[in-house]
Amino acid sequence: MVNNKEQGTHEDALIQSEVAFLKYKKPIIIAVIAIVVVVAGFFLYKNFVSGPREDEASTELAKSQTLFNGQQYDQALAGFQKIQSDYSGTDAGNLANLYVALCYAHQAKPNWAKALENAEKFSTSDDEMISPASQMALGDIYANNNQNDKAVECFKKAAKMADSEAADNVNLSIAPLALRKAGVLLESEGKKAEALEIYKNIKKTYVNSPIYQDIDKYIERASN
Repeated sequence: MVNNKEQGTHEDALIQSEVAFLKYKKPIIIAVIAIVVVVAGFFLYKNFVSGPREDEASTELAKSQTLFNGQQYDQALAGFQKIQSDYSGTDAGNLANLYVALCYAHQAKPNWAKALENAEKFSTSDDEMISPASQMALGDIYANNNQNDKAVECFKKAAKMADSEAADNVNLSIAPLALRKAGVLLESEGKKAEALEIYKNIKKTYVNSPIYQDIDKYIERASN
């Protein structure tokens, strides 16, 4: 009898579970289907929409970069602006924002306001995708719009990036030049101690660079 009672209890539990499942069967199925649809939609979007769109944007960006590297800034500007418009939300679209800014900065008569307007659209999460020279140019844009703190940050970042790419971690062109720009800006704001530290670092680290030749006068000026 005990066995029959236990068996009955077990069967009751199973029946209750089945009843519960049948009761909530429809919501459970709907939830499972919803998850499947979301996951499938993600992969479909990535493989058939987002991925190809990124590829197209990168191809167009490369064309305009060729013009930019050839100093054909007006033609490059038009290409980058089209990428801004047609491929916003892509990595290439983000980089196009920076390149538009750099085109304005490289014109015969630089339009620093337009350069800043577009530079501020550039997401710095993609900093590692740009060259040290572009990072330094970004600093020039901020400096020419009296945003010295951002400019100094860009110059320091440009130097760090350039050094990291050098064989012996010491870049003799962009790094010391960018650091000197940072020092000059700091001096202009009365932050001579910070500027002096940068100048001394240039003298210690970049002995074989052209910037080294006259760094003593900067050290002397910041020391007074």
